Amino acid sequence: MNLLSAPWLPFRHRDDSILYRPPAAIADPEVIDLAFPRADFQGAAYQWLIGLLQTALSPEDGMDWTERFEALPTEDELKDAFAPFAGAFALDGDGPRFMQDLDPLEQTAPSTVAALLIEAPGESTRKKNIDHFIKRGIADEICRDCTAIALFTMQISAPAGGAGVRVGLRGGGPLTTLILPDDPEASLWHKLWLNVLPPARITADGQAHTAPKADDAAIFPWMGPTRVSDKPGTEVLPGDVHPLHAYWAMPRRFRLLVEDSPCRCQLCGRQAEHRISEIRAKNYGANYDGAWRHPLTPYRCNPKKPQELPYSRKPQDDGLGYRHWAGFVLDDASDSGALPAAVVVDYLSDKVRINREDLQSGMAVERLLLPVRLWAFGYDMDNMKARGWYSLEMPLVAVPAEQQERLREWVKNFVGLAQEAAGKLRDQVKMAWFKRPQDAKGDLGYLDKQFYEATQADFFRVLRRLGEVLRDGGVEALVPAEAARDWYLALRRQALRLFDAHALSGPMEDMDMKRLVRARQFLLFWFLGGGKGRNSVAHFADRGGFDLRPLQHPVDDKEKAHE
Repeated sequence: MNLLSAPWLPFRHRDDSILYRPPAAIADPEVIDLAFPRADFQGAAYQWLIGLLQTALSPEDGMDWTERFEALPTEDELKDAFAPFAGAFALDGDGPRFMQDLDPLEQTAPSTVAALLIEAPGESTRKKNIDHFIKRGIADEICRDCTAIALFTMQISAPAGGAGVRVGLRGGGPLTTLILPDDPEASLWHKLWLNVLPPARITADGQAHTAPKADDAAIFPWMGPTRVSDKPGTEVLPGDVHPLHAYWAMPRRFRLLVEDSPCRCQLCGRQAEHRISEIRAKNYGANYDGAWRHPLTPYRCNPKKPQELPYSRKPQDDGLGYRHWAGFVLDDASDSGALPAAVVVDYLSDKVRINREDLQSGMAVERLLLPVRLWAFGYDMDNMKARGWYSLEMPLVAVPAEQQERLREWVKNFVGLAQEAAGKLRDQVKMAWFKRPQDAKGDLGYLDKQFYEATQADFFRVLRRLGEVLRDGGVEALVPAEAARDWYLALRRQALRLFDAHALSGPMEDMDMKRLVRARQFLLFWFLGGGKGRNSVAHFADRGGFDLRPLQHPVDDKEKAHE
């Protein structure tokens, strides 16, 4: 089975039908998405196709990229572009195998194919019979199609797994950020091509971007002997390999044991002619170290210790939300340390700029000026244990380079007020519940999550408005008072609503209605700018250019409209 010619990818078409077709089908304008049975497979398949396009059709520059964005290739043209790399994409058979060790690992005892699934219980968990939440047997046998994407998903997201079991190039369970057209009905070609970069964007210091070849182990590590990491000094550094290696990194050593017998795949549910129930796995694969910057992942640096290497952003147990937006989009190495993914930087600084220049000359690619989304996704890992999968789509606001600092400052102020409001909500719920809230035990972090989720849509509406002002208002643009006021009212409305919903759910033996009313009044008092001096709300109103005095009533007309 060769992944460049076999019909192994499930594509969703404009009529909502799902057909399995080869990769070249992305040139079909009727194909609008992938349709894998698992969210992590879906995200990995996007990255697989982006890596394939980046390898086989890397645009020379921004103009070349723009032309390909406008004029979709034909399926035959894509087949021709992919064909030279077929030797690197054989999943089984003799010779090198996609994402598998060149050594057959015949001295290694087989293990279940479920080991390719990040959330599957490990061998120790099964032996101790403590697989309480995610049971064994979730994938006793699967088809080659699902095995291929499971293998790739594990290699790009490989978490910690014990002695010599290496993590992915971006660390275990990395966060990925992709750019998508705002229109969900846009062709899959446009969704993918937005994330393909000129070579200069993916080439790090000490690397050279030479013409890729299928037999180049510096790009496709499975095409040569494994870089075994059982001794010091065997780390794989960026300067050791081709820039495209980041898309095809292979930290784990696997061999698939393909059986020539039919099966009913436990993941996709289809009948298949070949069955995979076991694999061979060995430790001490490639050990990635050094200044790696994967083009699809945001990083963070320590502004106080610039000599330290940046580290990749990863989802945490508090999920993904608008409070992370600035760190995913706006470069802020000197303050917060945020380093957006290269794909985001390229879109905001080059693609949008080129399109604006074309607009001025009357040759604009209109679709580039339409709204786009940022899709962030990844596993929340606790070492080798998957705690959850997070996925969020957010608007990607593009403003001129000279306005990015101002947008960052505005977003910081808006998000900062939300964070303070979440803290006040949490404190006052505890005040309502307990006589001595400072001694109360337990984690009320779920209140923060609910508050952020409840205000997310409002934030994104405000964010778009801020972007419009900065695009159209010039260097003297001010925070739009209406947007600031709407954000304040949204925070106040949702904080009071959540307080009312939770305050009466506390321990009945400690319930005190006077204390509850007092806690609510204090929360409202804070939102009205009360307290010693001028609190955060009052300062926000000053910066936002709106007056708190007309909003002194607990519920104003705008809040009534949202009830």
